[in-house]
Amino acid sequence: MLRAAARPSALIIKQCYPLAGDLPPGNRVRLFFRRLAQSFRLMVGVHDYQAYLRHHRQHHPTETPMSERAFHRYCLEARFPSQGGKLGKCPC
Repeated sequence: MLRAAARPSALIIKQCYPLAGDLPPGNRVRLFFRRLAQSFRLMVGVHDYQAYLRHHRQHHPTETPMSERAFHRYCLEARFPSQGGKLGKCPC
């Protein structure tokens, strides 16, 4: 939680929540590297199919999700369109 200090541009951190919660130390390291790897993949444009499936289950439960191959093909096509003038956006 942040609150404004005397100066409007300065913020003071009152409470900080750990990202790993109550995980054992070995699992925290594993979680850290898993999230780090996901960040690097997203930086170079490789999207996370499991995150897509979680999102799809939560927000579109009645629809059938794309297969993993179709998902990666769709993201690749959205990033590098083969048809001239076509600009798209990846679903993730």
